[in-house]
Amino acid sequence: MTILVCGEALYDVFFDGERPEGFTLDARIGGSCFNVAVGVARLGARVGLLTGMSRDRLGEKLVSTLDAEGVDTGFLARKDATTTLAMVSLQADGSAQYQFYGEGAADRAVTLADLPPVNVFDVAVFGCFSLLTVPTGDSFLTLAGRAAEAGKLVALDPNVRPTVEPDADVWRSRVDAFAQHADIIKVSAEDLAFLYPGETVEARAAAWRDGGTAVVVVTNGGDGVRLFAAGVDVTVAADKVAVVDTVGAGDSFLAALLVHLVDAGKANSAALGALTADDAREALAFATHAAAVTCGRRGADLPRRSDLSSVI
Repeated sequence: MTILVCGEALYDVFFDGERPEGFTLDARIGGSCFNVAVGVARLGARVGLLTGMSRDRLGEKLVSTLDAEGVDTGFLARKDATTTLAMVSLQADGSAQYQFYGEGAADRAVTLADLPPVNVFDVAVFGCFSLLTVPTGDSFLTLAGRAAEAGKLVALDPNVRPTVEPDADVWRSRVDAFAQHADIIKVSAEDLAFLYPGETVEARAAAWRDGGTAVVVVTNGGDGVRLFAAGVDVTVAADKVAVVDTVGAGDSFLAALLVHLVDAGKANSAALGALTADDAREALAFATHAAAVTCGRRGADLPRRSDLSSVI
């Protein structure tokens, strides 16, 4: 079974120190969708990344890293464009704030001609600011529709970035459009508050499920995670961990959740429709442990299977 992750590939640039003449910067390979693809590969599942990839030095490093991690690079659309940079400022609690520099970048330039046929993957994953960018977001929405029509599993993680687009209405419209095709929606409580202010978690999960989504997962940082499915409402506590930063934690969670569902034979609409509370707890335990491992490391350094041996 092949998971195709569709979205951005960039560098998270940390402020590593300040000097009289400027700053020392620490550039780490990242991007939400890039991280999810690497996370899936590290956990042993077959995965490819669909994105626009620059031919510049930064892009070449991204490609070589994907190859080294075991991510299929055959879906990449190579572009004569720049590579997106995300400037990361860490807060006192380890949470991150981002400022993106990516206008005209390669990962925003995916066209309909770059889309693969739906028979070459089994699961399609969409999320973050690639939902919005043009033409990439429009192309991905087309692919999501094609995948859903062909009976492929579609997963969505909005992973909102207000510094890319501050207008909640724009984000909401796009998320709603992708949600129409999604079997699984994983979303943070913070993103829900931004997208649907005044609406309860229960109401939003019910609305998505009424629209055809089988499983809704709501993460809430250190307060744990909650899963809604047919006849199922399960909450699992977050692992206790000394947080270095939270960069990539949500990506790690999503990657682990998808891999667990694939391993358990649940990565299809029929199986998700029959998901039990015990199934949900097992999947969430695996995914929350993966996120905790990432929180204990700097940057988006997602776990390998051996890091999660206690919950396998």
